[in-house]
Amino acid sequence: MKDRTGKNLKIDEIIKKINNRFLNIFLELEVYLLHLVGYIPFHHLRRFFYRLSGIRIGRGSTLHMGAKFYQPGNIVIGQDTIIGEGAVLDGRDKLIIGNHVAIASEVMIYNSEHDINDINFSAIEAPIIIEDYVFIGPRVIILPGIKVGKGAIIGAGAVVTKDVPPFAIVGGVPAKIIGERRNKNLSYKLGRARWFR
Repeated sequence: MKDRTGKNLKIDEIIKKINNRFLNIFLELEVYLLHLVGYIPFHHLRRFFYRLSGIRIGRGSTLHMGAKFYQPGNIVIGQDTIIGEGAVLDGRDKLIIGNHVAIASEVMIYNSEHDINDINFSAIEAPIIIEDYVFIGPRVIILPGIKVGKGAIIGAGAVVTKDVPPFAIVGGVPAKIIGERRNKNLSYKLGRARWFR
């Protein structure tokens, strides 16, 4: 038996590949089931299943319908945080989202990408940290290894390829600093979750 690069495999390597294949099938099934859970129109029930899958969700936080996950066990969401409809949260490496974070609809946060210069097009994984009081606008894409500082604002449609300093306002493709948040004494709460969203 050979691997995808054409290398002959030893028995222990074959057994490892078979075990890895079954593990991947189980993870794909889990991701599919969570995808279905994302369309239950009652956020308390969705949150229950998300926690059951290993996502750590803080008190008062909600994930609106249609959220998608990869390897949910590496995802941590703080308190009073709202994740909008259709968001993609990647847990193939650590994904830590702070308290009082507002993530709008269809935001995609990826902590795994392909190395385009690698001969085998291998994956590169790196953690993402989003600190407290961040606002992320609709359809933002955040790439692996990014840290978004406290109170930062990311404008709609931005592609974040570099760290975002605290209280910075960024926008564009790739995202660049376009301003600074004036209020640096943040203490607001995001409010009541929409039960049927």
